[in-house]
Amino acid sequence: MDAVIKKTMPASIYMEKPVTDRPSQQEVESAVRTLLRWTGDNPDREGLIDTPKRVAKAFREMFNGYDMCPAEELGRTFEEVAGYDDLVVVRDIQFHSHCEHHMVPIIGKAHVGYLPDGKVVGLSKIARVVDIFAHRLQTQEAMTAQIANVIQDVLNPRGVAVLIEAEHMCMAMRGIRKQGSTTLTSTFTGTFSDNAEEQIRFMTMVRGGLVR
Repeated sequence: MDAVIKKTMPASIYMEKPVTDRPSQQEVESAVRTLLRWTGDNPDREGLIDTPKRVAKAFREMFNGYDMCPAEELGRTFEEVAGYDDLVVVRDIQFHSHCEHHMVPIIGKAHVGYLPDGKVVGLSKIARVVDIFAHRLQTQEAMTAQIANVIQDVLNPRGVAVLIEAEHMCMAMRGIRKQGSTTLTSTFTGTFSDNAEEQIRFMTMVRGGLVR
């Protein structure tokens, strides 16, 4: 298939928190040393000497979603689809994110579906959009809406459906300490929001059932 390059909306629209005024590497490492001291440990002991540097490197990787624009990932579409205009679902997209309230992990999977309107996008791009939003400080509710909205706005399909199921370490590791509990959130746009049968069809495909 030949790819069609479309001009997308400005990146700033989909950058929820633009990258500005980042501290220096030295400032980050100093902050980590302070946290290590606050835990009651000694940042100068052998096992922790290189920890500030490692933490800074890990944070750069885990929060690289702030440096990326999901709209740009969706800019390359395909129009030679042999007339296909039915539901496309990418399910079980594994992700890890971090809760914006406690900065502890959110671990889960996203299921994304859309009804094309003349063009489709590469399947890996859908997963990439999930990762970009996941690699920012998040709430699951906001992330669910962000994924659906950017796909709807950039691809302009007839509808988008997003279901996220995740375990929140802020519930498992602290506070109420309920391990194994799962939170589900969903968002529907376009045809999905107006048509309960389409919602059911999406959910059935996500759960591995056969749609007749």
